[in-house]
Amino acid sequence: MKLIYTLLVLIIVLFIWSAINPFEYFTWFLEVLPAIIGIVVLILSFKRFRFTNLVYTLIFIHAAILIIGGHYTYAEVPLFDWLQDTFNQSRNNYDKVGHFAQGFVPAMIARELLIRKQVILKHSWLNFIIVCIALAISATYEFIEWGVSLSTGEGGDSFLGTQGYIWDTQSDMLYATIGAISALILLSKRHNEQLKGFEID
Repeated sequence: MKLIYTLLVLIIVLFIWSAINPFEYFTWFLEVLPAIIGIVVLILSFKRFRFTNLVYTLIFIHAAILIIGGHYTYAEVPLFDWLQDTFNQSRNNYDKVGHFAQGFVPAMIARELLIRKQVILKHSWLNFIIVCIALAISATYEFIEWGVSLSTGEGGDSFLGTQGYIWDTQSDMLYATIGAISALILLSKRHNEQLKGFEID
């Protein structure tokens, strides 16, 4: 419980920092909204369904990525401007970190839900379905970005964050897919160890 409360306090502090003089308030709102919704859902459902500490930590990291991106916009995060200049990159690639996390973190959330709720009876299908879920989430987010950009014009360009790259949507989904597969390879064993302390619903 101590870890969960610590993460909650840290994300609130980070949110307050992010809300102070962001690059542009409309973009900030669009970027941090998924984090806010996610945190509210976790708080409301905490008594009925508590995730493992591993998943809560990953959710914190993902929320932090969204909140930092909201403050600067994904194309203007200072550290990645420095990386762009230092390594002669064509663009600020912070958004690729965000999309990698968009696959990595939801994959572990989906894995825990599917295992504990016994949704998948054949374990051999588990990883495939988790990656499909992560890719579906990524595609849905791209639809949302596209819709916001069309409906708001220039106001949504920072949210869309293509930076002139015509294959941005496809590469975003690729990074999410790589993130999901990486999560399953790197964390499944540790996740299984933490799941031993939870009842299967």
